[in-house]
Amino acid sequence: MYFTDRGIEELDERRGEEQVTLGWLAARLQFFADLHPEFGVPVGRLATWLAHSDEDGEP
Repeated sequence: MYFTDRGIEELDERRGEEQVTLGWLAARLQFFADLHPEFGVPVGRLATWLAHSDEDGEP
């Protein structure tokens, strides 16, 4: 398991049953990037990948 997988697993364990909108997710990503500008580029790349992920055949 990679270090980053632990955060993903924690998210799934704590909030995996919740339903959210993509608008809510976008707001949370923006809030995180505002608090931690050093992660702005990776957060932006993740958001772009999520926005286009249905175009490349990936689930």
